[in-house]
Amino acid sequence: MSRPLRIKYEGAVYHVMNRGRNRQAIFKSDHDYGYFLGLLKDSVRQWQIMIHAFSLMPNHYHLLVETPLANISRAMRHINGLYTQYYNRQNKKNGSLFKGRYKAILVDEDAYLVELLRYIHLNPTSPIRPHF
Repeated sequence: MSRPLRIKYEGAVYHVMNRGRNRQAIFKSDHDYGYFLGLLKDSVRQWQIMIHAFSLMPNHYHLLVETPLANISRAMRHINGLYTQYYNRQNKKNGSLFKGRYKAILVDEDAYLVELLRYIHLNPTSPIRPHF
């Protein structure tokens, strides 16, 4: 069975997330976090995406991404692919780092956007769960 196609259009806003395979850590050091943030910065410049919020946790991440050019797939392939290569080199591993393909939920309502921003910003400090 094939994967469902992503809804893509210019100006779309997404809640993007991914976690480590078997919930393993994907960030083990400050350098890991810094490298991932550098990839986000590069992607803003190279793919012209806008990152409005992010939360990086030891075993997963959340991003609030806007895509003026309808290119979420290309930008996320860049971020996840390069980060996996970096992580594997640093940790002398091979194979997939992430549980699977990143999840991208289209943000199409203001109420969802407000709840999502709250969730992303509180994610590192609170056990709250979103009401999506």
